Amino acid sequence: MSAVKHTFKAEVNKILDLMVHSLYSNKEIFLRELISNASDAIDKARYEALTNAALAEGGEGWQIELIADKEAGTLTVRDNGIGMSEAEAVEVLGTIAHSGTKEFIKLLESREVENNPELIGQFGVGFYSAFMVADKVRVITRKAGAAADAAVIWESESDGTYTIEKTTKEGKGTDIVLTLKEDEKQFLEEYELRRVVKQYSDFIEYPVVMDVTRSKPDPEDKEKTITETEQETLNSRKAIWLKSRDEISAEEYNEFYKHVSHDFSDPAKVIHYRAEGTTEFSALLYLPKKRPYDIFYQDYKIGPALYVRRVQIMDHCEEMIPSYLRFVRGVVECADLPLNVSREILQHNKAVGVIKKNVTKKVLDTLAQMKNDEPEVYAEFYAEFGRILKEGIHHDFERRETIADLLLFESTHTKAGETTTLSAYVERMPEEQTEIYYITGGDRGSAEASPYLEVFKDKGIEVLIMMDDFDDIIISGLEAYKEKLFQSAIKGDLDLGEVNKEEQKTEFGDLLELMKEELKDLVADVRISGRLKSSAVCLVAGEHDMDPKMAKMFEAMGQQVPKGQRILEVNPSHDLIARMKQVFAADKESSRLKEYIGLLYDQALLLEGDKPRDPVAFSASIARLMEEGAKK
Repeated sequence: MSAVKHTFKAEVNKILDLMVHSLYSNKEIFLRELISNASDAIDKARYEALTNAALAEGGEGWQIELIADKEAGTLTVRDNGIGMSEAEAVEVLGTIAHSGTKEFIKLLESREVENNPELIGQFGVGFYSAFMVADKVRVITRKAGAAADAAVIWESESDGTYTIEKTTKEGKGTDIVLTLKEDEKQFLEEYELRRVVKQYSDFIEYPVVMDVTRSKPDPEDKEKTITETEQETLNSRKAIWLKSRDEISAEEYNEFYKHVSHDFSDPAKVIHYRAEGTTEFSALLYLPKKRPYDIFYQDYKIGPALYVRRVQIMDHCEEMIPSYLRFVRGVVECADLPLNVSREILQHNKAVGVIKKNVTKKVLDTLAQMKNDEPEVYAEFYAEFGRILKEGIHHDFERRETIADLLLFESTHTKAGETTTLSAYVERMPEEQTEIYYITGGDRGSAEASPYLEVFKDKGIEVLIMMDDFDDIIISGLEAYKEKLFQSAIKGDLDLGEVNKEEQKTEFGDLLELMKEELKDLVADVRISGRLKSSAVCLVAGEHDMDPKMAKMFEAMGQQVPKGQRILEVNPSHDLIARMKQVFAADKESSRLKEYIGLLYDQALLLEGDKPRDPVAFSASIARLMEEGAKK
């Protein structure tokens, strides 16, 4: 059968073009990616062979072979894994079905990822890294269990097209044959291949082998030498997570992290331990330094890889870890689970529940230790992952206070960019203070300038500044910390002893009733404020209503938001309110008084970052007031 020519999908063409033009200087990672892909293919064959022995054709001598042909200028990466059918070869090698492909191309074009090759694997395009060093890539593959003549050859010179044709192949698996570029022939040298395998793939479970030719004395004539070719294993093979900590160097830990996470930077923290008891397991877990680009995507893969007796059962086992710790990467191995375990079985397996509880506690304990012993490192980590960690307050009732201890916030008593903990805030609270005060806002500057903080500044009371858009929901769910209730500065009726509200109600009661009547369709109530010092009015939400900032976010997403009972608070000490009281005393039906009331409401909207109900009418009223002032 003659070869059939196909055109790459547009996104693959773009990636190939960028790969070929070498945005990456660290080209050797192509071998890491191809060996990792080969390891994954063997994992799949080995797992499927548990229930279908025919897929282990040729025995279970799983291996990855490197073949360097200096005469032909080719490097072959061969595996005896699951292999591909013709349809799979077209699908896997001709397209990229990944939600982040456009982001990847955008990053490549911006050159922001130069010398940052973790993105090659992270975006699922590891195979295409071969074109950084090869003029032509030839893939010969046969699906495990298929007939010998069901193999296919896939070939491309990165010219925007590829060909595919039928062939025969005796063994299952895949051969990837790279015709190396003239200036990349160092990857045919034994020492270079050894170095790259040792650096990036020493921990691969399957042997990475290569034929090595050595000269040695002729046993029959000591003055002569003979050459012998033997197959050698280039990697140590022992699963790194099964080694003891003192056997593993920092470099080995870091390289394995890069293998499981496709992150080229080193991790922020390594968690390696063995749990013993009724359920025994080994865990090698990592806390990253940087947040993955897709961690908030719905299809983000959660959980460590799961191994049972050194067989990889799942590459991401979401049952092993709660969603608010989804940034954790690594491996968990447990011999107590069945080899044919499925996701459905995992959901009802007691051992899995024990492991999840143990791993969750270990990760949270590690974060607590980082916070206490390495505050600067923890602050950098929290800046990347704090938003995700907060989700635990909402989802994990049992560990709410433990998670709350890990949260960091800016406050009115810290410098910009500096943070404090809830524990430290409580320690600083005066004895007479019974509540933890906080304010939500888009940024520190607007929060600090808010009229809602006027009385707190005047009395020197510390207020936490919360800038994540869902903080109000999180804190409402937490309700209290160390028996101290949370109180929003922009919600509820504050009484810090600043004004005698009963006395003020008597003095301003009739005016407040008029304001309430005029604004009856806009507010639930008009009352004396306990939070204002220099501003005349402000709008506050009810104690249990949604934060206005949060409500706007939900509305922008097209979701229905229950309308809260907004309340207009009035500062009785402000000159405007005193002047309105005089006008009211002179003429309760004054049209000007009613105009003032409308202006005050619009002013309250402006102070909370909203716009006036009718900007044109608001501007006209302001202009009229300015003209009257000028005449006087």
